[in-house]
Amino acid sequence: MRTSRSLSSTARLTARLTALAAGAAAALTLAAPAAHAADPPLRDLAAAQGKVVGTAVTGSKLTGTYGDTAAREFSSLTPGNAMKWESVEPSRGTYNWAEADQIVAFAEAHGQQVRGHTLVWHSQNPGWLANGSWTPAQLGQLLDDHIATEVGRYKGRLAAWDVVNEPFNEDGTYRQSLWYNGLGTDYIARALTDARAADPAARLYINDYNVEGVNAKSTALYNLVKSLKERGVPIDGVGLQAHLILGQVPATLQQNIQRFADLGVDVALTELDIRMQLPADTTELAQQKADYQAVVAACAAVTRCAGVTVWGFTDSDSWIPDVFQGYGAATPYDENYRPKPAYYGIAQALGGSGDGGTPPAGACTASYSVVNQWNTGFTGQVRISCSGAALANWKASWTFGAGQRISQAWNATCVQTGAAVTCSNASYNGTVPDGGSVTFGFNATWSGSGENPVPVVTLG
Repeated sequence: MRTSRSLSSTARLTARLTALAAGAAAALTLAAPAAHAADPPLRDLAAAQGKVVGTAVTGSKLTGTYGDTAAREFSSLTPGNAMKWESVEPSRGTYNWAEADQIVAFAEAHGQQVRGHTLVWHSQNPGWLANGSWTPAQLGQLLDDHIATEVGRYKGRLAAWDVVNEPFNEDGTYRQSLWYNGLGTDYIARALTDARAADPAARLYINDYNVEGVNAKSTALYNLVKSLKERGVPIDGVGLQAHLILGQVPATLQQNIQRFADLGVDVALTELDIRMQLPADTTELAQQKADYQAVVAACAAVTRCAGVTVWGFTDSDSWIPDVFQGYGAATPYDENYRPKPAYYGIAQALGGSGDGGTPPAGACTASYSVVNQWNTGFTGQVRISCSGAALANWKASWTFGAGQRISQAWNATCVQTGAAVTCSNASYNGTVPDGGSVTFGFNATWSGSGENPVPVVTLG
């Protein structure tokens, strides 16, 4: 029987670290914010491609890890709600610019663009506007005044505006709304003309959802943009929102981006997220990585695709769970601000390696211990700790002796061939942050006699 002393030994072991190659294993794992040794931040990768990469943000959260991540990774910010009509003019003639100003100031301090969102929409209008009884002349004047006031306030400071948001139904007909019902289809041209007068330098977009592929709705948008161009109405770009479902990236996405570009306008993917059924598993996370990579690659392939904005970069800030019951995990970061495989899919599409980087030698170590034992077996634990670097994913290997054999493992997938053991992280604990650690455990059987050395664990 193995002695208690040898089984309960604990040793801190040096580790040789190499990143998992991009591929099936890497695609299934989470990753840590500090694991950028191989790739620069997303904003730098995008800039090298002549693109921007952005995120929607909430002004009050732009501190701590949220603010640090938004500043480090993204070259463009979109106010999630702060520039919508109900936010900036909740009472007629009474304005609240606090959050919008905060976001613009943050972006300017960190060398980022701002995408204004949104001036004219059927939703999130203040009650005084939505419930008012307006003549066409009155409604038109309200539209003119609002755009002149809001766009004028940020003149020269914003790169682009989503001037008109979601003007179409799914079949390509015009959406019934306050603006369409009161002013007809020309509310769109009027809003664009007002915005150009208020800020001649800002790029002016029409933005809609379910227009990512070639379909009836996107064709209606295409025909509208073509008509506006022919009429000389100022229109600089089309926003494809890209609120997508896992595994359903349109096959015609790049083709659709290109056909709008061929009209002589820019295209931006403005609100990208890819939702999945919860709880997320390794297969879903791998598919999400592939989907994000495909979407961003489609933009990267078209010269006039200006870039991609994710609609919130962390799952803790996503709108999806509140609207689509049972769905979530739609963004590139998990709720603890750790990059998911999707983050690395974006990085790969922008020309990065997407493997999370290789930490410096000695920055991450492993320790092996036995936490319980009995006559025929024992419970072991391995702790992986990092200081001065981080791991996006890991696997730990060692060699057992004297008939020791793993019978059950948790927080990792373990394979034993003869005496050789290799354990790879579970999807939810691949990340080892700088200054943090993860553990996994196992039950093992044992037969034999005498003492065995504590195995040396190698990370790779």
